Amino acid sequence: MTRMFLITAVILAVALACAGCTGEKQVPATTVPTTATVVPVTTVTTIPTTSIEAIQTLPPAQNIDLDLSKDRVYSTITLTYQGGGGEMFTNKVEMRVTLSTGEVTDYVMDNGAKPKRGDTIEAKGSRGSDRCEVYVTSAGIRYKVLDETLQLGGFYGY
Repeated sequence: MTRMFLITAVILAVALACAGCTGEKQVPATTVPTTATVVPVTTVTTIPTTSIEAIQTLPPAQNIDLDLSKDRVYSTITLTYQGGGGEMFTNKVEMRVTLSTGEVTDYVMDNGAKPKRGDTIEAKGSRGSDRCEVYVTSAGIRYKVLDETLQLGGFYGY
């Protein structure tokens, strides 16, 4: 028993001695004087983009009609719910508008309640091209049904 204790103590002592002695001796670093150089930095401002998702088609039994337009005078973007065969499955209609200035705003039709025929979302647009993404929650599944860029055109457009 004492022999076992002695062997364990020797192995432990050797292990402790080796643990601190395996590294290289570090030499203190010396400082070298340097001159500062000025490097011009170019800053690039990017317009935040939303994730690009593919447009999805509603199943035929859940199909609805939506009308998306942009007013030529005031640049107001209007989304109108027209109903359709899948009206009973439609739970919610949402619209995300990305203005040409980069400002992104989300809208929900009828405060998130089940939409009725004739319900609309009116969003403030810009004089440039605005991106509109429309999402429909039908039978509990969220679909991206529209992704359009609306521009002013004709006589009043720039």
